Amino acid sequence: MAGIGSSNLLNMTRRGFLGAAAAAGAGLLAGCGSSASSGSGTTAATEAATTDDGTYTLVEDGKLTVASDLAFPPFDSLDGDTPVGFDVDISKAIAEKLGLECSYLPAQNFDTIIPTIKAGGKADIGNSAFTITDERKEEIDFTDPYLDSNQSIATASTAERKSSEDLNAEGVKIAVQSGTTGEEWARENIPEATVVTLDDPIQCMTGVQQGLYDACVADEPVLSYLVKNSYTDCEVTEEIPTGEQYGIVVSKDNPNLTKAINKALAEMVDDGTMDSLQQQWFGTSL
Repeated sequence: MAGIGSSNLLNMTRRGFLGAAAAAGAGLLAGCGSSASSGSGTTAATEAATTDDGTYTLVEDGKLTVASDLAFPPFDSLDGDTPVGFDVDISKAIAEKLGLECSYLPAQNFDTIIPTIKAGGKADIGNSAFTITDERKEEIDFTDPYLDSNQSIATASTAERKSSEDLNAEGVKIAVQSGTTGEEWARENIPEATVVTLDDPIQCMTGVQQGLYDACVADEPVLSYLVKNSYTDCEVTEEIPTGEQYGIVVSKDNPNLTKAINKALAEMVDDGTMDSLQQQWFGTSL
C-alpha cells in the first residue's frame, strides 16, 4: 500500500495525504451512447441527459470531473497536489472505461459535495466514500454500491473509556466528521456525550491523540488505516455493525451517466479490477 509516514500525516489537514493522477483519452462511451456536450445547465443539455439513447452531459467535454474531500485515507487524499486512494483509482478506472479523462476539483468540504452535484455545473460526480441513504437519495442519485462498510470508535490506547457505553457520559467529547453517518450515529447512540464536528477524520484523530477529545467515530476502514499507519498510540476499540454501502453521487438530471457508471462498475468486478484495487489499498478483498 502506498503510504506516508506518520510525521507527514500529522502535518496534514483533511486537505492532504497520498497519490497518483488520472489518465485516458477523450472519446465516446462504447455501447452506452456518446456523452453530450458540456453540461451548461441549459434546457437542451437537460433534455439530452434524459433521452433513451444513452447520452449524458459532462461539465467539460472529454472529462469526468470529480468532487471529493480528498482527506479520507485510504479512500481519497492528497500526495502533494495529486489525488490518490481507493476511490480515486475507482474514478480513474470508470473514466477510462467511459473513454474520458479523470479530473479532480480542488478538495471540497464533505458536506458541500452533494449540494454541489445537485446544483450542477461544477462536477459530474461526487466520489468520497458516500454511504447510500434514503435521505441523500432525495437530493441526488447514487450508483450501484461498490463497497460495504461499518462505523467504528477509536480512542487513545491508554484511555479508560473505550466502549460506546463508557463514552456515553457528560463531559465526554466525541470527534466526528461533519455531515457523515458517523456524526449521525454518535448523536443517536452516545447522546450524553458532546459531539464535536470537524472537517475530516485526520483532524479528529489528531485531536484524540492530543487529548482534546475522548474518542473519534468514523468509518471502520478509515480508522483502522489511520491507527495502523500513523496514529499508532491509538486503537480501534469498537466496530459498529451499521451495514453501510458506498455509492457514487450523480445528479438526478443526468440518469444516463449513472447508468454508464453502473455498467463500468460491473465490468470492473468482472475483469478483476475491483478486487485488485481492494488488495492494493486494504490488503484484502472486502
